[in-house]
Amino acid sequence: MTADAPANADQSPDPHAAPSWPLSLSQALLLPRIVIESTTPVIEGGVFAVKAVVGQRLTVDSKVYADGHDKMAVVLRWRESNGGEWQSANMRDLGNDSWQGELYVDNVGRHIFIIEAWIDQFASYCYELEKKFGAGVSTTLELEEGRQHLHKSAERSEGELKDKLLYLHGRLAELDTEGQVELLLDSDTAATMARADHRAFLSRSAEFPLDVERPLAQFASWYELFPRSITDDKARHGTFNDVHNRLPMIRDMGFDVLYFPPIHPIGRAHRKGPNNSLTAGPDDVGSPYAIGSPDGGHEAIHPQLGSREDFRRLVAAAADHGLEIALDFAIQCSQDHPWLKEHPGWFSWRPDGTIRYAENPPKKYQDIVNVDFYAADAVPGLWLELRDVIMGWVAEGVKVFRVDNPHTKPLPFWQWLIEDVRSKDSSVMFLAEAFTKPAMMARLGKVGYSQSYTYFTWRNSKAELATYLGELSTPPLAWCYRPNFFVNTPDINPPFLHESGRPGFLIRAALATMGSGLWGMYSGFELCESAAIPGKEEYLDSEKYEIRPRDYTQAGNIIAEIAQLNRIRRQNPALQTHLGIAFYQAFNDNILYFGKRTADKENFILVAVSLDPYNVQEANFELPLWELGLDDNATTAGEDLMTGHRWNWYGKTQFMRIDPSRTPFGIWRFSKAQ
Repeated sequence: MTADAPANADQSPDPHAAPSWPLSLSQALLLPRIVIESTTPVIEGGVFAVKAVVGQRLTVDSKVYADGHDKMAVVLRWRESNGGEWQSANMRDLGNDSWQGELYVDNVGRHIFIIEAWIDQFASYCYELEKKFGAGVSTTLELEEGRQHLHKSAERSEGELKDKLLYLHGRLAELDTEGQVELLLDSDTAATMARADHRAFLSRSAEFPLDVERPLAQFASWYELFPRSITDDKARHGTFNDVHNRLPMIRDMGFDVLYFPPIHPIGRAHRKGPNNSLTAGPDDVGSPYAIGSPDGGHEAIHPQLGSREDFRRLVAAAADHGLEIALDFAIQCSQDHPWLKEHPGWFSWRPDGTIRYAENPPKKYQDIVNVDFYAADAVPGLWLELRDVIMGWVAEGVKVFRVDNPHTKPLPFWQWLIEDVRSKDSSVMFLAEAFTKPAMMARLGKVGYSQSYTYFTWRNSKAELATYLGELSTPPLAWCYRPNFFVNTPDINPPFLHESGRPGFLIRAALATMGSGLWGMYSGFELCESAAIPGKEEYLDSEKYEIRPRDYTQAGNIIAEIAQLNRIRRQNPALQTHLGIAFYQAFNDNILYFGKRTADKENFILVAVSLDPYNVQEANFELPLWELGLDDNATTAGEDLMTGHRWNWYGKTQFMRIDPSRTPFGIWRFSKAQ
């Protein structure tokens, strides 16, 4: 790699702008002779940034070609978008005008990358010289051309490079024909000439943006809990100080993000009672999503949770346990929120002076109202206030935000807010909780969301899961959308779990942890909680509306299995992303069988999950021996990552039997036999 600035970077006119019609001769003479096109990964021509994380090697492909048969040099360059030194790597010629290179970024923030190409006159000369000399054709003129190449390169060089070129030029005169050819074709001569190359017909691609985030943006395990429920008595409101006692177990289960629903003051007006009832008693706690009371709004803490200093101590204690605190950013207000009095122009009012409450048919939220982002008085005041709310919590040590229903707020707002916040602190990350149409979900990723909720919760059959996992790992989604596979949420009690018992919870945990580098669970999943409101995917006695103490040691829990699944993820790089997945043959429609592997195949994991929580399932299946360059009769090594058992496989076709009463899945490390 080098750190050279791109030569002749500014071209006039802009080679990427559409030329006028008809094209004038002067314009034609300034157009690039070398074509650089079909570059990937690029999102919408570079309008939005491709996602990457620190330490990731990003492969860049492009078509690069020109008239004639001259050899070309093609270089991939990248740097921080606000300046700094360019880093460079030569791209490889894959044939058929295809070129490929890799870039590596070791710091978070916005970057750009470009491709530069030029005609490599010396490489073209060497190609012709080698052909003629090998064919026994006279090379007298070619050797003279070689001397001229060295002389001209020395004239435009300085210092040590000039001295080296003059030495090579002088050395030619001392050699016979064969020695001159050998010197001119030597790899050291080629490298020296490349340093002195004047880059004939240099062409440069457009600048393509790259958003580089912390590894936690791609690989993380989320655990959601309501702090107020961390109590042993439903009549006593849990506090931040109570959460300290949960930190060791959450850490030991292998989670690294601890996510809280809104922690702000809760309004009294239209407060909801248990099970979303319209009437609340005097002791009912209400929904934390009804944000705002005389105690404050989005910048404040609900008094019953504790003080700001208590919150700071919890953030620090969580960090000591390897956990980051994530907060919910829900842009909605109870009718007691201070903004309604201080900034009534931020809301839409009916002619009779009332305000419309929020709805998501058939669900109704009488306890909350929404702001109007484009109200006359809301621009720019509301936008700036919301940005300042985020920055206020960032100042308290919170760098991760789960955003409630972002698809119901303007996309320009999110694009501005996320860029503005991350320009101030590039370590901040946002998770989009958007269950809506695919185009909108993808667009939220494009405008800056680090991660996104998904349709995973509703994908149950083999065909559904394979299709969906394939879509997520294929461009363009693979470049802009990082899926977080939440197995449940306070709002979503998936029908698959209602009657499937412990095996059903293990099945969904295995699919989530193995299917994506990002997954999450809401407290109670480890206890296999599934009681639902009849006919709905909502929890009976939902924690959104009441305090819910739990006994986390109760019989039948899957805490140990969750801990092992997270341990397997940490120990195997192939599982730390949703990318690199491939589906293989298992001859049973109730068994999903896939592999995930690193680019070098050094870490290769096979996963087989029974999708039937009630019955034993069996299948013949194929080992992907071809991916390791082995024939169908090869011997390979297997290791069960849940139990540690090891064995050898013989041949391609194997047999599996999965009993849901034991473990309804298999996770195997696959490698060549030693």
